[in-house]
Amino acid sequence: MEDFRLFEVNALTSSVTNGREAIEVIIGGGGDVPPIAPAYPPYSYSPPPPEPLCPLPPPPPEPLCPPPMPPPPPPEPLSSAISVIQRFRKTITSDPSGITKTWVGNDICKDPTKYIGFICNNNKVVAVNFNGRNFKGNPLSLKDFINGIPTLEIFHSNSNNFTGEIPNNISTQSIPNLFELDLSNNKYVGFFPKAVLGATRLTYLDLRFNQIKGRTAALYLTLANNKFIGEIPKSIGHAKGNLLEVLFFNNQLTGCLPYEIGMLKLASQMEVMDLSYNQLYGEVPETLCKISSLEELTLKYNYFTQIGPECRKLLKENVLDIGMNCIIDLDNQRKPEECETFFLQKRNCRDMNSLSYVPCKIHNFSSRNSSSGRAHTGDARTRSTTYAALKKPHH
Repeated sequence: MEDFRLFEVNALTSSVTNGREAIEVIIGGGGDVPPIAPAYPPYSYSPPPPEPLCPLPPPPPEPLCPPPMPPPPPPEPLSSAISVIQRFRKTITSDPSGITKTWVGNDICKDPTKYIGFICNNNKVVAVNFNGRNFKGNPLSLKDFINGIPTLEIFHSNSNNFTGEIPNNISTQSIPNLFELDLSNNKYVGFFPKAVLGATRLTYLDLRFNQIKGRTAALYLTLANNKFIGEIPKSIGHAKGNLLEVLFFNNQLTGCLPYEIGMLKLASQMEVMDLSYNQLYGEVPETLCKISSLEELTLKYNYFTQIGPECRKLLKENVLDIGMNCIIDLDNQRKPEECETFFLQKRNCRDMNSLSYVPCKIHNFSSRNSSSGRAHTGDARTRSTTYAALKKPHH
């Protein structure tokens, strides 16, 4: 019998203590009974991670060039100045030169093509130059403009059409560093702005060709050590009251002293007048030498040719210093050649009243008639008194 068995079931009676039957089931070929398979450890099951509900979007592409940073705001004083300028710009109705078109943006101190007419230093607006721009407005006023830029040092606006009164708040408190102020040739009206004199650093003030009225309350009228040219105006006689000193020395003043300078006698407290080191000529008015309060009258280094009796009294009293002039009968005068050279150019005194003492007959002039107070002349015009006519005759 073929020794091949598909199944073999043996029922064995076990003598185990529990009396239970054991059943052995073998599947396979014949042969010996295979060894018992080793026991495997229990299987550990880990579930897969859950799928996300929505996939994450891809990252954005890198920009080719980063966007430019916005410009920082201007510093506070500069920002305030720009606001003031923009308000002022709106009041201008006519700008023939077109510079207000450049008053845009915040680059007032960085771009030289912007804000023409304004000058910066250390990132501050320190100067304004509107000279000759011929601005017009309805009205065009400085109110809240010049004092709105407290960093100003120079303000020039001549030859425009500014109207109204000059602001009274131009002073050390509002503009502490202002030293040049030119408002000439405009249409300002009203009284002289006394507050302007409170700007202690102010060294240049030009208010010519306006309609300003009133008188100053100055104690000291000092224009010394400058380059002022032209004649001393007749209006100097209106400076009176408490005036103590008049100092015009070391300038380039020319012409004859006006007769009205004698009105300074109303300045009853005036003690010092110094007109030395200029190019003044003609006679020293007797009215000037009659100012009784004068303690010092200095006229040296000019080209005066005559002094009258009252001035000679001051000379003897050492009140008058008139050295280095062209007075032929006094000591310590300029050389004749120097005086002749100066008078080669025709030099006239505009007003006969500037002459109050003529010691001798020269051309058509004769001595003053003491009773009438008028000088007799054959010509109504004031003629030039040449230095040659005053020379001592040679014998």
